[in-house]
Amino acid sequence: MATNNGILLESGTNELEIVEFGIGNNKFGINVIKVKEIINPVVVTEVPHVHPNVEGIIELRGEVLPVVDVAKALGFPKSTNPKLDKFIVAEFNQQKIVFHVHTVTQIHRISWDKIEKPSDMYQGLESQIIGVVKMESDMLLLLDFEKIVVDINPDSGVNVNKVKKLGKRERSSKRLVIAEDSPLLRKQLEDTLKEAGFSNLEFFENGKEALAYLEETINAGKEITEVVQLVITDIEMPQMDGHHLTRRIKEDKKLSKLPVVIFSSLITDDLRHKGQMVGAEGQVSKPEIAQLVHLIDELII
Repeated sequence: MATNNGILLESGTNELEIVEFGIGNNKFGINVIKVKEIINPVVVTEVPHVHPNVEGIIELRGEVLPVVDVAKALGFPKSTNPKLDKFIVAEFNQQKIVFHVHTVTQIHRISWDKIEKPSDMYQGLESQIIGVVKMESDMLLLLDFEKIVVDINPDSGVNVNKVKKLGKRERSSKRLVIAEDSPLLRKQLEDTLKEAGFSNLEFFENGKEALAYLEETINAGKEITEVVQLVITDIEMPQMDGHHLTRRIKEDKKLSKLPVVIFSSLITDDLRHKGQMVGAEGQVSKPEIAQLVHLIDELII
C-alpha cells in the first residue's frame, strides 16, 4: 500500500491527514506526510548489539533500512496475529526508518485545533504522545516518532556540540519566540540556543499559544520587532501547526515584519514549497541546529 502524497493539503490551512494504525487494541496515528509507503512485513536481518527496540534491518529497493518495533518501544505486548502486521516506511529528519506496527486501517483528515495536547496525567505514555484526537467512539494518539528515534540514537537529535563549534557569541539582547510541542525538543533547543548566546527565549507548546503572545504584545501598543526579533516554529503541533502560525503572522500588518523560521523534521525538497507559500523567511530540517543558528544570525543583525 503506497500513500498518495499528491493529496497534500493546501499550505497553512491548519489541517493534516493521519494514517491510523494499531498496536494491540490501541489506536495511534502518524502524519501522512511522514509516510512513504506501507508494506507487508518482509524478512528482517538481525544485527548484533543494537538497541532493544530495533528488530534489525531490511533491504527495500536497494536501500538498507532499520526496523523499529513500535510495540516494544511503547512497552506493549507483541502482535497476536503477526500475519496481519504492517511495516510503515517513514521519512523525516533526513532519514528513512521502518516502523513495525500491528495493523493499518485508514486515513483521517482533521484540523489541528481538534487535537488536544497530552495531559501530565498520561504518565507512562506522556513522553511518547504529541496529541490526542477524539474520534466518534474512540481516541487516537499521535506518537512522537522523533522521540522514539532519539531514544534509540541520541546523536540523531539536536546536539549542543554542533553549536559549540561556532565559538563564543553575544546575542543575549535578541528575544526569540519558539513554538515546539515536544518537551524533549524544547529542552534541547533551550540548551543549544543558550550555548549559541541566545538567552532571551520565550517557549510555547503550540502555534496558538505563540500567536496569542504576539497578538497580546501588539495589542498593548508595542512595536513587535522591539520586543521580539524572530520566531522559530515546528510544523506538527496540537491546536495550531507551524504553517498556519506563519501564515497568520504574515497576514497581520503589525506582525508581518517579524522573521519566521520553520525548524521541523518535515523539511524536505518535496515539502519546502509549503513553507514558502505561507511566507517563512527560512526553513531548516531538524536536527541541523548549527544551520538554524547561522540562519538566525542572517535574519537578525
